Amino acid sequence: MGTLNHLQMVGFNSHVELGSIEGKPIMEPHDEGHSGSVSTKRNMFPVKAVVEFWGKKYIWSTVITSIKIAFLSDKINLLIPFGPLAILVDYFTGHHGWVFFLSLLGIIPLAERLGWATEQLAFYTGPTVGGLLNATFGNATELIISMYAMKHGMLRVVQQSLLGSILSNMLLVLGCAFFCGGIVHPNKQQVFNKSNAVMSSGLLLMAVMGLLFPAVLHFTHTELHFGKSELALSRFSSCIMLVAYCGYIFFQLTSQRNNSYTPIIEETNPDDGGSDDEESPDISKYESVIWLSILTLVISVLSEYLVNTIEGASVAMNIPIAFISVILLPIVGNAAEHASAIIFAVKDKLDISLGVAIGSSTQISMFAIPFCVVVGWIMGRPLDLNFQLFETATLIMTVLVVAFMLQDGTSNYFKGLMLVFCYLIVGASFFVHVDPQSIRKLSHFILICCLTFDQSVCVLHCCWK
Repeated sequence: MGTLNHLQMVGFNSHVELGSIEGKPIMEPHDEGHSGSVSTKRNMFPVKAVVEFWGKKYIWSTVITSIKIAFLSDKINLLIPFGPLAILVDYFTGHHGWVFFLSLLGIIPLAERLGWATEQLAFYTGPTVGGLLNATFGNATELIISMYAMKHGMLRVVQQSLLGSILSNMLLVLGCAFFCGGIVHPNKQQVFNKSNAVMSSGLLLMAVMGLLFPAVLHFTHTELHFGKSELALSRFSSCIMLVAYCGYIFFQLTSQRNNSYTPIIEETNPDDGGSDDEESPDISKYESVIWLSILTLVISVLSEYLVNTIEGASVAMNIPIAFISVILLPIVGNAAEHASAIIFAVKDKLDISLGVAIGSSTQISMFAIPFCVVVGWIMGRPLDLNFQLFETATLIMTVLVVAFMLQDGTSNYFKGLMLVFCYLIVGASFFVHVDPQSIRKLSHFILICCLTFDQSVCVLHCCWK
């Protein structure tokens, strides 16, 4: 009797005629009247309520767990509140210096989390699609900042920030990785795949050639059509560089799947119980896609505040715009690469460190810069590959120095120290460098002021007479 009462409470109907229980009739299977359907709905209601309750609880539990993994698993995420704080400061005070500084700090953890979400998604896509994802989202922060700068007509900021990303990756990131790896392993010569380094150096030299010829054409005044040939050559070279980069990605993904520039899958012996370095995804595939979308949107919002306050911050902090664009902005965008390259070098995995640093530089020089030129072409912005003489010379020297450092396939802490010192020299050079286009704008402004003043003096002189 107790069992039957329990079945009735949880909403089950017996297929056998049960008569009545405690004077309350139970509907029999052959009774298809109106009261039978009402009884069925009444008995099934608790089951639906329980399912809905536990379903909502599971969804909320999944969301909370995903948020904890995304934002509470790394100490760098303590900088995330600076992003909303920058928006509040801009709304209430409008102080460009503070808004720029807070936005800069707020983007650092978001850029790192964007790289993390890309890596999580790569676990589910395999090495081929994962390599394409890393190539696409590896420098998403720099591309977002460049798009907003181009939208506001700040073409020099676009050029200098992308150039600074190349310099930062090749000198600062790679130098710190070599230095830390050499300090942790002082009695061991760290080695890396020399053929991969040579291929990347060749691509970087090709990018240098693409940036060099428009600058030479401009400064030698040998354009066939003045003011047009330089831009046309830049757009043609950009299309060639994009095709070359696509060919490079295809070659890496089809011919060298175990290359350090694509996701590495380390085989482990089942008898060993797995390796300590074996990694597994922290979140699901759909969570990775959602976090990629959310982080890209938030970085876009903060990038707009960052770009809008660059000129005001330059005046407020008395720092040249060239230094902000070449040094400060790239350090923010490369925060994730900087940390991961050092970690892999400490673990004696220099091939991965080299892939992070040099691979990112290759992506920017062969993909990001030509892509921005093509997007500017579509938007009607005359963005070209003439990065001016000072910036182009800096890039040439950087590529040559790094190519010589990588030619023997070994590293030590002294090589890393030399690369870091080279970056300090580059930073100091841009701190005292005044952009030629800024000088032209200032001269034009002074000329207008002088002409206006002369006209005013002439009017006063006529009135006096």
